[in-house]
Amino acid sequence: MRINKTIYTIFKKGSKTYFYSTVFFPKVVKRDVFTLYSFLRKADDYVDAIPQDAESFYAFKDRYADAKKGSITGDVVIDSFRELAIRKNFDEGWINAFLDSMEMDIYKSTYKDMEELKNYLFGSSEVVGLFMAKIMDLEKKSYDGARNLGRSMQYINFIRDISEDIDLGRVYFPQEDLEEFQLENLEENITKSNPENFKAFIRKQLQTYQSWQTEAEKAFPYIPYRCLIPIKTASDMYNWTATQIEKDPFIVYKKKVKPSTPKIVLNVFSNSVSIPFK
Repeated sequence: MRINKTIYTIFKKGSKTYFYSTVFFPKVVKRDVFTLYSFLRKADDYVDAIPQDAESFYAFKDRYADAKKGSITGDVVIDSFRELAIRKNFDEGWINAFLDSMEMDIYKSTYKDMEELKNYLFGSSEVVGLFMAKIMDLEKKSYDGARNLGRSMQYINFIRDISEDIDLGRVYFPQEDLEEFQLENLEENITKSNPENFKAFIRKQLQTYQSWQTEAEKAFPYIPYRCLIPIKTASDMYNWTATQIEKDPFIVYKKKVKPSTPKIVLNVFSNSVSIPFK
């Protein structure tokens, strides 16, 4: 079965790292990942638009509610995702958590501590790891690792996208961390006037990322060889991004740190050789 053109286009326009990693999944898994990502991306794009398109997000959410009741909505992204959710037995609570986190982006811009932030992270990223685990038919023993991988990748995006998120009026870090390093906010003029504090702040966030990433990698042995290659590739590229930011924390104000397409593809082939076949 070919991947729908609309779904393909949404994915390709979204994340270069995910897209060029995902194309190396086995065909049946690849189709399902494209379906999943298009649903996630479409909802996220509404709340991340400038100006924000809350009306379209709520219409999207309503169409999904109709699909859940058994209706064919005519929205290929929603209808395809609903078929996937039923076939792979997604927990409806995970889907609700995702939509709730996307809705939080409409009315919430800061998080007082990590506990509050983790509530957002569960719906915005941890459930993505769980969806992927279901798509690949992984054992439940892998679920903690799947949640940590989703969370760690999201956190690197937060660090990488500091400048972009400021434009959206959001700060995805515990406010108590900003207070710890005496940063009024993360505006470039503020951080440049407190460069050592900002560097220390970023180091702490990267340590948080790395702690979750380490836990995530414990689930890699549960992933079949053909699926592990693209997943480890995406993971490697996020580690690369973290390394670039660690070298120069202020790079987040200069450009969006992303690996090149040749770098991603080369890493795929490197993993295909280095990962033991099983």
